[in-house]
Amino acid sequence: MTMLYGYFRSSAAYRVRIALNLKGLDHDQVPINLVKGEQCLDANLGRNAQGLVPSLVTDNGLVLNQSLAICKYLDERHPEPPLLPADAGGRARVRALAQLVACEIHPLNNLRVLKYLVDELGLDEDAKLAWYRHWIIEGFDALETLLKRELGTGDFCHGNTPTLADICLVPQVFNAERFECDLSAYPTLRRIVDHCNALEAFQQAAPNRQSDAG
Repeated sequence: MTMLYGYFRSSAAYRVRIALNLKGLDHDQVPINLVKGEQCLDANLGRNAQGLVPSLVTDNGLVLNQSLAICKYLDERHPEPPLLPADAGGRARVRALAQLVACEIHPLNNLRVLKYLVDELGLDEDAKLAWYRHWIIEGFDALETLLKRELGTGDFCHGNTPTLADICLVPQVFNAERFECDLSAYPTLRRIVDHCNALEAFQQAAPNRQSDAG
């Protein structure tokens, strides 16, 4: 059985849950509590030398890390439904949108960065939230502009079926809402997220549907 090691509120683990659900792949989940520091225990470090989540252990024992790499692996092994468009230009656009979120916004706002700001640099809660919201605004401003002006945008980030870009967008919007970011300036993002969250694959991947959410 394929095993996904993650945390219910981890954006990266959320992405992989969506991908697995879109592909209709059976898997078991093993919670790794990031708040309690379980990612730093030897068992998790044996799967992920960075002490991060998610890790995917396939049914043949292959251990995979990094959410975008895992999603790409799943797409190559299980090509239907595809997470990337058929044409090279479309694939490049989807990758760029996904990376805007996963490589530009998310790394500045993940738990270990926020924890460092507080524990090591001495920022108070208001300063930490200001940091978080600054990078959300900068990233979402660009993403809204791209999605609004480019012809490739449809019901989803690219066309009318979900792609890797949507897999990255939905968890980031979830976390932005959790930190009470004002998203009123991003009607295109909110419309796309609504389309995504109408699908069972996204609903089942939502943090509040996970066994460790309680």
